[in-house]
Amino acid sequence: MDPLYINKEKITVLLPMDECIAAMETMFCSLANGDCLQPLRSIMWLPDKSGLLGMMPGYAKGPGISDHPGIPTHPGVMVLKAISIFPGNHEAGYPSHQGVVILFDGKNGTPLMFFDAAEITAIRTAAASAVATRLLSRKDSKVLAILGSGEQAEKHIEAILQVRNIDQINIWSRDSKKASALAKKLTPQYPVPIHATGNVREAIGNADIICTVTASKQPILTGDWIPKGAHINAVGSSTPAARELDTTAIKISKLFTDRYESLFNEAGDFLIPKSEGAITDQHVKGEIGEVLIGTKKGRESNDEITLFKSLGISAEDLFAAWHIYKKLNP
Repeated sequence: MDPLYINKEKITVLLPMDECIAAMETMFCSLANGDCLQPLRSIMWLPDKSGLLGMMPGYAKGPGISDHPGIPTHPGVMVLKAISIFPGNHEAGYPSHQGVVILFDGKNGTPLMFFDAAEITAIRTAAASAVATRLLSRKDSKVLAILGSGEQAEKHIEAILQVRNIDQINIWSRDSKKASALAKKLTPQYPVPIHATGNVREAIGNADIICTVTASKQPILTGDWIPKGAHINAVGSSTPAARELDTTAIKISKLFTDRYESLFNEAGDFLIPKSEGAITDQHVKGEIGEVLIGTKKGRESNDEITLFKSLGISAEDLFAAWHIYKKLNP
């Protein structure tokens, strides 16, 4: 039988945020335990730099995939995500991210299922941030600041509210009309005051959790403005030349990531301060999975500023896709 294609609408139903958060926690632990192969993504830019095609392979074995902890030789599954990113698409009426996730059997290479890549990416990215937030933010965090007004802004609000008792949300966007529109859209959905703010400093002034989810190539978050004890999820940039946080913000933060290799090769938020001599590789405190399994320490005081630099890795796509596959093939 030909493998099924699972579209956006079906993914929304089959991959609710709370279940995806649990899947991402399993993924981070599997990654830290050495049960995943996680190569760097390959990127092909178009000659005019208007867009790119990203190719992200991966493999996982073990309890999170096989459901048989006593059988370490389980063949596991492979994944390939092929996704195009065209930042200018919004003006033309198209999504900026489009593509497909393909799940393969690890024993014989047979394609098992195809998925809409944009929807899986949107959900699993926010879910990964939620895992980091639950792990690194103060348990009494109440105020959430969202810098950005696109799909990831909306998904991160949904995800963070799953793991912390938030009682105020501040939204900032370079387009103030979009920030106001998002606040108006979400207000009926959540029993939490949601405010569109006029500038970044106002948005983060009393924030306990800050999520940067923009397409900016230049810093929007200045370290001098970040409150003590805040936790930051830096999500929007994933190329060496782009960053959302300035050098001071990185220097004063206790830095964690999803995967060392991705951080050291792809994260402008880290690579630019490093090139300036402001930090070294030793500034990185660990991967989220290492904190989860207890081999690295996370937050150690209420005054620390913690930072999760998210690059987005194929293991996230694999575990999200596998979760859906298992639902449809119990």
